[in-house]
Amino acid sequence: MIDVGKRLLLGVRIDAVDYDGAIARILAAANERRALAVSALAVHGVMTGVLDPEQRARINSLDLVTPDGQPVRWGLNLLHRTALPDQVHGAVLTARLLGELETASLPVYWYGTTPAILDRLQAEVARRHPALVLAGMEPSRFRPATPDELDAIAARIIATGARICFVGLGCPRQETFVAAMRSRLPLPVLAVGAAFTYLAGDLREPPAFMRRNGLEWLWRLVLEPRRLWRRYLLLNPAYLALLAVQRVTGWTVRPAGRAPDANAGAPS
Repeated sequence: MIDVGKRLLLGVRIDAVDYDGAIARILAAANERRALAVSALAVHGVMTGVLDPEQRARINSLDLVTPDGQPVRWGLNLLHRTALPDQVHGAVLTARLLGELETASLPVYWYGTTPAILDRLQAEVARRHPALVLAGMEPSRFRPATPDELDAIAARIIATGARICFVGLGCPRQETFVAAMRSRLPLPVLAVGAAFTYLAGDLREPPAFMRRNGLEWLWRLVLEPRRLWRRYLLLNPAYLALLAVQRVTGWTVRPAGRAPDANAGAPS
């Protein structure tokens, strides 16, 4: 198990952690009924933090940020010699956690995406994990929620008895939501991106060799070119260029960012 704390990658604090280390921290918080704000952050998420000082402050306030994507793992290994053997991908992390949650009888709440995807997700998860306790599901509203609405969402989740909440709102909306929920929910809240659509069967898993070699972005680009071309064809080269600058000069983006408006809402 590897869990040696946060390391600075382009001004964004990423945890040098493997799957076992991440799962251990999440399960401990779930068993202890303790808040834990988690995100599985790929290159796109890192670059949103680089480009947006408020988003950088939100990400850096999270308790656990895993290196979702081989390029993020490579960056940690290159800059900090962390020797991480693999990425900690949001969909894989979610799939591994479900078996542990089923065994421990810890109720699960799903927040985000559409009602249709949630229905397919529920059916597939029930097939794979028939003893998993479903606390509840709630689709995204696809609009900003006010602080009062966020309070109401948190109250609904707590009322179900959930011990963990998975969030699928897409980056960067889900990181903003998780950061807003950290003070509202006494349980782990995980931003896991495409895990919902992978588990529901709406998005095909990439071949293992592509994920292993950092080519999942290409797989996603082929499947969803109109939606994702800007993300991958513009942000990926920018990430590599900034990574080279930090490696050669030691310069990086200021990690403090800019504090978000405390009275602002969050995507829902």
